[in-house]
Amino acid sequence: MRVSKRGIGRAAALTFGAYALAYGLVPGAGLAEDKTYVMKISTSTLNDTPHIVCKNLAAAIERDSGGRIKVEVYPASQLGPIPRTIEGVQFGAIQAVVLPPEFFVGIDQRFEVLAAPGLTSSIEQGQRMAADPAVRKLILGLGAEKGLHGAGLYIAQYQNVVSRTPIRRLADFRGKKIRILASDFQSEALKRLGATPVAMTLGDVLPALQQGAIDGSLIGPTVMVNLHMGDAAKYVTMINQPAIFIVIEVSRSWYNALPKDLQEIVDRDAEAVSVAINPVAVETNAAGEKAWADHGGELVRLPPDEQAEMLKILGSVGDDVSKSKPAVAEAYKLVKEAAARAQ
Repeated sequence: MRVSKRGIGRAAALTFGAYALAYGLVPGAGLAEDKTYVMKISTSTLNDTPHIVCKNLAAAIERDSGGRIKVEVYPASQLGPIPRTIEGVQFGAIQAVVLPPEFFVGIDQRFEVLAAPGLTSSIEQGQRMAADPAVRKLILGLGAEKGLHGAGLYIAQYQNVVSRTPIRRLADFRGKKIRILASDFQSEALKRLGATPVAMTLGDVLPALQQGAIDGSLIGPTVMVNLHMGDAAKYVTMINQPAIFIVIEVSRSWYNALPKDLQEIVDRDAEAVSVAINPVAVETNAAGEKAWADHGGELVRLPPDEQAEMLKILGSVGDDVSKSKPAVAEAYKLVKEAAARAQ
């Protein structure tokens, strides 16, 4: 078979090109390995576990990537209100957010199942449930078709009710306007207690309390201290329901553009910091309660029989709210079973 000189030249060029690319002898080879990626992480609060997770994640990723990922942390909604930062992650303008999953219900209603009251009764049970493989697969997989890549999950604290006037008995809930997260589970829970639920972003809570637009808010102990809620409301009723879980959501478009080794670093470090924060969460909750009392706030507890009655009233909220939504019902059943395993 006759081979032209032109054919030989082309074959030689292709062979050399493959060799040169393999050994980085051509311009542009290895650029993926040399490129620096910027990762902006947003959270809505300050000096609490989400903020600590952001800082720990930033340090771990920069260390493990050898500086190939440069991480910038923006607490206290510095990049905008929560809905805008979530949109920023979906479209890649922001690379990650660390938030309660209920804020993502507009993307997928199943994000709210962890907010069902009575699902867990202690931080330790919540920690075991957050580590359950089935729960992690469910929650971290939500929103995958809408720009999200779930990377971490943990329980931060339980919510209590900060209020302008004391709520000492179940009857005191009646007629009160109480701020909640955007969750049907939380909305139904407050309605069953006779209160009016008001969905509101965190940044609006203190002004609303000061102006009397709301009577109180479901909130965690560290947040109420850090945001100086005591300036407007000095009473906190320790109902310890529902739990506040936190999810680390990464921009899928940004994540997909990373080399595989950097993707693995992001996933591994996000999971690691989600576990490492567990003892810190317990400590910061206790410190938050102490700080509230030290600054003149009052920690109110319902009488034991009324606390038990409240849990009985709220116990069926998860099943009742989810039963008309097949996908939510299936997801709630999964996390409820995981909570039982975690007892």
